Amino acid sequence: MSITKETILAELDQIHLPSGKSIVELDMIRAIGISGSEVRFVVEASAESAPHMEPVRKAAEDMVAAMDGVTKVSVVLTSPAPNAPKGPAPSLKVGGHPKPQADNQRIPGVDRVLAIGSGKGGVGKSTVSSNLAVALARQGRRVGLLDADIHGPSQPRMMGVSKRPASPDGKTILPLHAHGVTMMSLGLMLKEDEAVIWRGPMLMGALQQMLTQVEWGELDVLIIDLPPGTGDVQLTLAQKTEVTGAIIVSTPQDVALLDARKALDMFAKTNVRVVGMIENMSTYICPECGHEAHIFGHGGAEAEAKKLGLPFLGAIPLELDIRIAGDSGTPIAATDNKVADAYAQIAKGLIKADLA
Repeated sequence: MSITKETILAELDQIHLPSGKSIVELDMIRAIGISGSEVRFVVEASAESAPHMEPVRKAAEDMVAAMDGVTKVSVVLTSPAPNAPKGPAPSLKVGGHPKPQADNQRIPGVDRVLAIGSGKGGVGKSTVSSNLAVALARQGRRVGLLDADIHGPSQPRMMGVSKRPASPDGKTILPLHAHGVTMMSLGLMLKEDEAVIWRGPMLMGALQQMLTQVEWGELDVLIIDLPPGTGDVQLTLAQKTEVTGAIIVSTPQDVALLDARKALDMFAKTNVRVVGMIENMSTYICPECGHEAHIFGHGGAEAEAKKLGLPFLGAIPLELDIRIAGDSGTPIAATDNKVADAYAQIAKGLIKADLA
């Protein structure tokens, strides 16, 4: 019997909950991935039922493992984030014109600010941001995550949060919490498929509001996931906020490195210290034969960092589990998957360097 999404769902349809409906009928199965004889998927439960769903997860894992041709099964149990604190939805207009503000202000309660940037899109900067935030939180740091990619906010999906933030007074915004991280994104204020069609001043105003009107609390470090490129958001951050340092994410390929150099130049011109580079999608290991392939090249970011005298913070492999975990709302760094070690090592390096 061939292993397909349909045959897997047919097997899982035999697992019923006390309501009498199966986990397939209740649409609890997410992100089925098939790689040869290995199967991965997510069981998504409600926030209320999740603490009691481990037996269901184990039953689903065992049932698929017993299928002909399946040699390995990985099943993640996840749920939406708990409800946000009660209170009226913020009445403030997000994305207005920026308010007068002194340059390079500290964010109250936040010790360090790390901006995660890239010269181009598609290099996995947001995935690195969410996983790095979670990896730091798992090592005992108080971590915030700000999704500043205003035109394309992806952190709500990657962090598994969808509730609209509350506001006790209609002015300040209470951020949400997931996987030990305090997080905020413009995507939480909008419908998931609603486009943000704003000019520069509105982008600058939105960033300024999320930095100064969100109750971040006491944080060791705030990770800011920047949009790709070198535009208004990056310039506003550099001019209005005291940034501890910037981290450049790039794939090893030459085209990505060309744009990464532009990001490096932008931070140099705005007096933001670049504290290191991360090479994403560095190595691919075939799950069938174990062959190591360098689909986007290998070592390019490390060589560039050495050439520029910058710390090389680490390399992240090109791995299906990272994508599945991000799509499911549980970053791989929040699991015991071996791939999480790559993010954990980068987090340890940042803590040792007193950057987080």
